[in-house]
Amino acid sequence: MTGKDVPALEEARAAIPAGTKINVTFLGNENLEMRVTAAKAVKEMGFIPVPHISARRLSSQAELEEFLSALQEIGATENVFAVGGDPAEPMGPYPDSLSVIRTGLLKQYGAKEVSIAGYPEGHPDIPTDSLWKHLEDKSAALKEQELDGVILTQFSFDLDPVTSWIEAVRARGVDSEIRIGTPGPAGIKRLLSFARRFGIGANAMIVKKYGFSLTNLMGTAGPEKFVSELGEFAQTSPTAGNVKLHFYAFGGLGATAEWARDYAAAQA
Repeated sequence: MTGKDVPALEEARAAIPAGTKINVTFLGNENLEMRVTAAKAVKEMGFIPVPHISARRLSSQAELEEFLSALQEIGATENVFAVGGDPAEPMGPYPDSLSVIRTGLLKQYGAKEVSIAGYPEGHPDIPTDSLWKHLEDKSAALKEQELDGVILTQFSFDLDPVTSWIEAVRARGVDSEIRIGTPGPAGIKRLLSFARRFGIGANAMIVKKYGFSLTNLMGTAGPEKFVSELGEFAQTSPTAGNVKLHFYAFGGLGATAEWARDYAAAQA
């Protein structure tokens, strides 16, 4: 959710199980008060806030500490997501999330679990070798600080690169929980627009695998096919380890929460 989504979360809360982790963004058009207010609302509704900390958007260590202090005051620092962020040039001393983790400030302000980014289909601006090195370095830095790590991935449409990437993560000795990003139900045009923006494969083959039709771009698609196939892989793979889901609510918090609730009920 974004800092503006508190009313939407209020509407969706009945469909979301208590204790669900809900990420709170760190966008350029939001300020500290919006981010903290959103995290507080998440906590007060009975969920676990996971505030984002966007390294490249931080102008100084003082700004980082101000944000962490404000989150700590409302009890929202135990779970955080350290991410590089969008700006082409860092606005301050932190070029990437690794540099934020290495300050030790996350643990100092009460963090117990830190999520880091994973890219099963690569990143449009970062070489693959660099992505692997950073994943290994961040995982090692968290272990050194005795912090639990979670790898939270970009959203994906295609099972094949995701499962190959999971196996590659485990082959590198990284045993952290992996949360695979998947979009909740949303308009097909909207999904493809986000996919192109993040460098994710959105060609005809991927669209077909995801289970929606290029001839009906005005329709809405849900992740049934992808989630079912990923679940089967996670249950049968001897090396997958702890694999879960992270939903991107491109079609709205309510629609995503209701889809997840109904899918879980159908599986049960």
